[in-house]
Amino acid sequence: MATLRNRDREKLIQAILYFAQNTQHLGKTKLFKLLYLLDFEHFRHTGRSVTGMEYRAWKMGPVPIELMQEWDQLEPDLAAAIVIEPTRVIDHDRYEVRARRAFDPSHFSKRELSLLQVIAQQHRDALSQNMVDVTHAENGAWEKTWADGAGNDRVIGYALAVSESDPHRDAVLAAAEEHEGIRAAQGR
Repeated sequence: MATLRNRDREKLIQAILYFAQNTQHLGKTKLFKLLYLLDFEHFRHTGRSVTGMEYRAWKMGPVPIELMQEWDQLEPDLAAAIVIEPTRVIDHDRYEVRARRAFDPSHFSKRELSLLQVIAQQHRDALSQNMVDVTHAENGAWEKTWADGAGNDRVIGYALAVSESDPHRDAVLAAAEEHEGIRAAQGR
């Protein structure tokens, strides 16, 4: 039980390290959106997220609620991996995530590593506002859950990442159900 939790947690920390080392302007908003893209895109193809996090629909987009809850006081394992430093931007401080140690790719599959790389390259120089636009895509999982505010703070279901017209939808959702069954049997 604890092994799976620790594995998900380590993958989350490593994903944050990867984005910190491979993108610019990595503040909270941008990080949350990169993690959302990573998890939902991976789920769309495999029926599994990368980090195991739950995302909620908030006005500014999807929020990984567990990470949000610890943001102001990082748990020791995350605090050992990153530091959040204020950087002056014109008239305000942007809090940027900086890596304290090197990224370790051994925690990821080849598919996950490839997806990390693609997402980081696509959004390397993007500012948080551009990331808001990406995660608010029409008919996207956040938009379907948000529903013009009616879905405020609702969990964004991973199944929404798989389009109704996707020819692999049934197989992906079956894989997701099987994965959840395994996690439940292991006490997760």
